[in-house]
Amino acid sequence: MTIQEKFDLKGKTAVVTGGSGLLGTEFCRTLAEAGANVVVADIAEDAAHKTASKLTDAGYAAIGFGLDVTKQDSVDALVDTTLKAFGSLDILVNSAALDPKFDAAASEKGIAPGAFETYPLEDFRAAVDVNLTGMFLVTQACVKPMVANGKKGSIINICSTYGLNGPDQRLYLNDDGSRIAYKPVYYTTTKAGVVGFTKYLAAYYAGTDLRVNALTPGGVFNNHNETFTRKYAEKTIMGRMAHKDEMNGALLFLASEASSYMTGNNLIVDGGWTAW
Repeated sequence: MTIQEKFDLKGKTAVVTGGSGLLGTEFCRTLAEAGANVVVADIAEDAAHKTASKLTDAGYAAIGFGLDVTKQDSVDALVDTTLKAFGSLDILVNSAALDPKFDAAASEKGIAPGAFETYPLEDFRAAVDVNLTGMFLVTQACVKPMVANGKKGSIINICSTYGLNGPDQRLYLNDDGSRIAYKPVYYTTTKAGVVGFTKYLAAYYAGTDLRVNALTPGGVFNNHNETFTRKYAEKTIMGRMAHKDEMNGALLFLASEASSYMTGNNLIVDGGWTAW
């Protein structure tokens, strides 16, 4: 098999949760360009269909699906729809997750969102429900066609460097020392759980061709303010945040036969963030 053939996904079907997000959109396009049929699954149903339409307009095979990863019936419908549309389910990218965003309204009131001492229990539970329980439900449903296919497939769970290291809360300070926010406790907690979930599943399917790996992106630039961008860049060996398309090569590697001897691992693409 040539190296081009190893990366070829023709005849494969990939489901991407969070498929209309910043990285999810990139993942969907990458998999489609490699020849896969792509199911763009996202809680934002209109955005999912829009992302899929852009792919079909470009000549690729794709459908959109409005998915709530916390609801069993929604997850089951995703699998049924995928199999009816394309006849197989070979690749799963678990990219759906809650990710805290800057709360301008709170900041204007002098409140720094995300402080551990006052973090709401309901928000913590909601994040666990999406980031971990949702990943469990989707994987449990999607793995069944893979098992029926002779236990063959590739599952890729999207982690974060904050699942490996605790957040440096100094990144969320203004230059004058005033606090903008805290990276909340749920993010590190749930992303660390993604690594454990990945290792569990890889070991569970030992002796099969069903592979499970994690992909850990570093910080991806998404219109961050100048102060955060500069502080983040100073902590990376490469001296900058990632561009949104810089995870695509690693994603395709894990999805394809190019990584056929890799399971239970975590591929870190972070510009050297965790190397020092």
